[in-house]
Amino acid sequence: MTKTQQDVVIRFCGDSGDGMQLTGNLFSNLSAILGNEISTFPDFPAEIRAPQGTLGGVSGFQLHLGTGKVYTPGDFADVLVAMNPAALKTNYNKMKKEAVLIIDTDSFTPKDLEKAEYKTDNPLTELGLPESVQVIPVALTNLTKESLKDSQMDLKAIVRCKNMFALGVVCWLFNRPIDKATSFLEQKFKKKPDLLHANIKVLTDGYNYASNLHLNINTFLVTPATNLPHGRYTSISGNKATAFGLIAAAEKAGKKLFLGSYPITPATDIMQELALRKDMGVMVIQAEDEISAVCTAIGASFAGDLAVTSTSGPGLSLKSEAIGLAVMAELPIVIIDVQRGGPSTGLPTKTEQTDLAQALYGRNGECPLVVMAAGTPDNCFNAAYMAAKIALENMTPVILLSDTYLANGTSLWKLPTIEDMPDIQPQTVTTTLKNKYNAALRDEHGIRYWAVPGMEGYEHRNIGLERDSEKGTITTDPQQHRKMVETREKKISRVQTLLPPAEIHGPAEADTLLIGFGSTEGHLRAAAQELTQNGIPTAQLQINYIKPLQANIETILQQFKRIVVCELNSGQLLRYLRSIFTKITFESYCKVDAQPFMVSEIVEYIKENKYDTTRI
Repeated sequence: MTKTQQDVVIRFCGDSGDGMQLTGNLFSNLSAILGNEISTFPDFPAEIRAPQGTLGGVSGFQLHLGTGKVYTPGDFADVLVAMNPAALKTNYNKMKKEAVLIIDTDSFTPKDLEKAEYKTDNPLTELGLPESVQVIPVALTNLTKESLKDSQMDLKAIVRCKNMFALGVVCWLFNRPIDKATSFLEQKFKKKPDLLHANIKVLTDGYNYASNLHLNINTFLVTPATNLPHGRYTSISGNKATAFGLIAAAEKAGKKLFLGSYPITPATDIMQELALRKDMGVMVIQAEDEISAVCTAIGASFAGDLAVTSTSGPGLSLKSEAIGLAVMAELPIVIIDVQRGGPSTGLPTKTEQTDLAQALYGRNGECPLVVMAAGTPDNCFNAAYMAAKIALENMTPVILLSDTYLANGTSLWKLPTIEDMPDIQPQTVTTTLKNKYNAALRDEHGIRYWAVPGMEGYEHRNIGLERDSEKGTITTDPQQHRKMVETREKKISRVQTLLPPAEIHGPAEADTLLIGFGSTEGHLRAAAQELTQNGIPTAQLQINYIKPLQANIETILQQFKRIVVCELNSGQLLRYLRSIFTKITFESYCKVDAQPFMVSEIVEYIKENKYDTTRI
């Protein structure tokens, strides 16, 4: 029988070499093509290849697909695919009590159990799995060998195809047509026809195997979403959406797009994606280090391009001095920080929101700039676009915060048209300033005019030393310094008047407000909805314009009796808000496990930690 559900969570896990990321991406893309809302969470180790079968080498990919709006990858899996005992041991606690568990019986030998540090020869009993879990044993390895026995591939290459057999089983389990998956494989392996043929055959055999045996289990059906606005949709990752947003901004602004970057996990995909877009005039330099990367971007900005540099937390700290130069020189540049666990090298493939304080304050002197954050993988497109718009129109560096969860995760994205995007009007120099231009001249809003080197009559010198507010020449005059400090701060503060008002989501009668920034958006939205359904009316506010804040934030905060700031750090947004809104009381709920929130964690905190209803 087929069981129709509104939403389902699937988790694929196995060795880093088992192809779990490819399998998960194929299934999520397939679900998006079929009209489902999706949210994904790739979770993998930093090591290139840990010892096979060990706990430290397990790679996972979680997918939440639904008929209605999907905000998160889900807390617990309805279906868990475990390719070996180590994958089961590190992921069994992420299953629901009535979950379906698919295991590769060929990978549960005594040697495999020993590698995964089991103490008995019965892993299911040892882990205490409830009887309600439906275990589906499939000899994935041997069935894959049988499927490809007539191929010319070596045994190691054949075994690596077993993830496609598992994908075929899962496609049957969720009533997914494998012809769509086949088309994805054709694009993935179009330059390797032998490997393409092998993967398609194994995928098909896996589907037919499950279909013929029916595996004594009900299949799932998640119907396409019915509430999506009309348009073209695709599945997109945060890093790819960021790259596309920058390209769109350059097109709208009539500027060349330049990226100066240095490879660093998890930001490298932005550089790789932009490097593919030479056909759209994108220029990419892979610099020798982080400092060189940001300096090339500053040079490109001085030359009149939409200039960008991308990095993660360790790189942002290295770029700090040069970012100060961009602030002093008042050059537009977008700095993308894809946050990861830290400090130092930290946890390169795990997610955190621990760079907020560095983005706000991590430069010497009074060094103001705009700080923003993206909220969902698809929102990275709009966030990157707006970061470029603000930078170009206000002659300022803009730091855009993303993180590992957004960078690698995917969601359903409605493709926009360039005509639908807001106009971008770079602060270009006016003709009236010809032959009398200098780097300190401003419009009535205090925004410096931008002249490109080589323009006759606009020759100028731009520097990192303090400048005279009228002449643009070097000065050490105390009064001039104070005036310039105030001018730079006012310029950033004025951006607040250009921002859209902040929106809250939730019932009008709510007393409780959940606040976050960046990638916690979906988790807080889902938690607020669940709390409201459980009799605790709760609203949600995501602060993704951080410096400056949107103008109506204080008015919103004054409406609620209980305000809980939820973030993946030790309270950096909390301290920032307290420094601005000194008369408002905030609670803090933080997580620093280098993992995203679970919705259930937030719900449990709000339920168990009561508050005084008379407090304002």
